[in-house]
Amino acid sequence: MSNWYEPILFGFTLIAFVLGLTSLIMSFLPVKEGEDPMQSRVEYGFFGVSGLVLFIVFIYALVVA
Repeated sequence: MSNWYEPILFGFTLIAFVLGLTSLIMSFLPVKEGEDPMQSRVEYGFFGVSGLVLFIVFIYALVVA
């Protein structure tokens, strides 16, 4: 029971990866009528890259810890 933080960190890692990947996929999908397409792509792209960077940080924490 001494390694209780590793499963929690793995869960956060998985969530960050899934949210980052889906945000990147959403940035390439067509946008709705009436929305600014460039703003949507930039926002989804930013959240996607941020999620993947967070995923890499969590992987590093799992390897080092």
